[in-house]
Amino acid sequence: MVDNDKLVDGIGRRTYLGGIATGAAAGLAGCASGNTADGLEVLHGWTGGDGADAIETLTDAFEEEHSDIDGTFEAVGGDGNVELNTSILQRLTNENPMSSFANWPGNNLERYEGVLMDLEEDVWEAEGLKENMQDRAVELCTFNGQMPAVPIGSHRLNNLFYNTAAFDEAGIDAEDLGSTSDLLDALETIDQDTDYVPFAHGMRSAFLGLQTWVQILASQSGVDAYTDFIEGDGDRDAMIDALETLQEIQENYITDDASAIGYTQAAQNLISDEAACIHGGNWLYGMFRADDDFNYGEEWDWIPFPGTEGVYFYHLDAFVTPGDNPSPEETVEWQKFVGTQEAQIEFNNLKGSVPLRTDIESDELADFLKMTYEDLLDSDEYPPTLAHGLAVEPEQQNDCEGAIGDHFMDPYDAEAAADGLLDAVSE
Repeated sequence: MVDNDKLVDGIGRRTYLGGIATGAAAGLAGCASGNTADGLEVLHGWTGGDGADAIETLTDAFEEEHSDIDGTFEAVGGDGNVELNTSILQRLTNENPMSSFANWPGNNLERYEGVLMDLEEDVWEAEGLKENMQDRAVELCTFNGQMPAVPIGSHRLNNLFYNTAAFDEAGIDAEDLGSTSDLLDALETIDQDTDYVPFAHGMRSAFLGLQTWVQILASQSGVDAYTDFIEGDGDRDAMIDALETLQEIQENYITDDASAIGYTQAAQNLISDEAACIHGGNWLYGMFRADDDFNYGEEWDWIPFPGTEGVYFYHLDAFVTPGDNPSPEETVEWQKFVGTQEAQIEFNNLKGSVPLRTDIESDELADFLKMTYEDLLDSDEYPPTLAHGLAVEPEQQNDCEGAIGDHFMDPYDAEAAADGLLDAVSE
């Protein structure tokens, strides 16, 4: 049975979910529990582009293998899982759980404390997944002594993708960019010597600025400075320096409509030959690969975000299972499938992410993903992502986004933003 008091309390701490907790809790007295669908019901946030193709391929393969299972797979929103999380929490609060849902594991699972199904015996042990998944993924899918999630793919976040024609026209060798100072010099050269927008960037959601700030902080002050920050011991001066670098980029080198767009629209500016480079997770590869005229190694290429060579900023997508599950047997079969080689290869080749299984032949993956998969298995450092649920608890992540949204989306106040970020992780 769902622990409503605990779940509602967890929702109530999330400011962007506003009245969901109050409204959902008030509705419990007059709302009977029960599912909205018979059989397997899976929710996810991949509503378009690379994600839509990937999840369709994944679910088609599952349905072909399990034709006896009646499955419903529903896309809910986008923009960093905000709409998806709202729907999940509302359903769980109303004792109307779905079978499974896509989400980030790690600290993000704190929001579902007490209402999850343990898959350790029926899935992880039955399928030998612990022996065949990367150790970090196993750890992040373990929560309160149970294993309620199975990972589907990983994105590296510290990428700088660039339009090769723009860099060629500006006379910039991407391999020479070893620091954020080098990057700023390159952006200024592009701005002065070409008609390209130097840096494609979306500011519609605060997490986009937050994730770029993290890369700048790690570049300028080292991964340890980032780790100290997420552990509640951040260097305020280093944080302000990184914020001021982000401010310089946002004030001088992005499009005029940046405040109204997200990462998909920003990335489209590279594809349409209007922008020179963009920072983001390698989900952007999933967008690029869908355009036959925008090819890896020809029209676009990539480098680690300058100053983060040898680092794999770790992001993880997984499918999570609620307790009091409406279809336990079917859900176990779905979660088993998510962990198979077939599922991990088919989904990630389209999504632009890489499998978490360590027993996959890299030649099964596209060239860019083959390289990323090898980096996943053999990098020097693996700091967890902040803006994507792994580094801090949900309330803290939300407050970090709030610090950027309140103080760093024009007008800019680096000191106030740094204080807000420090407050967020110290709570």
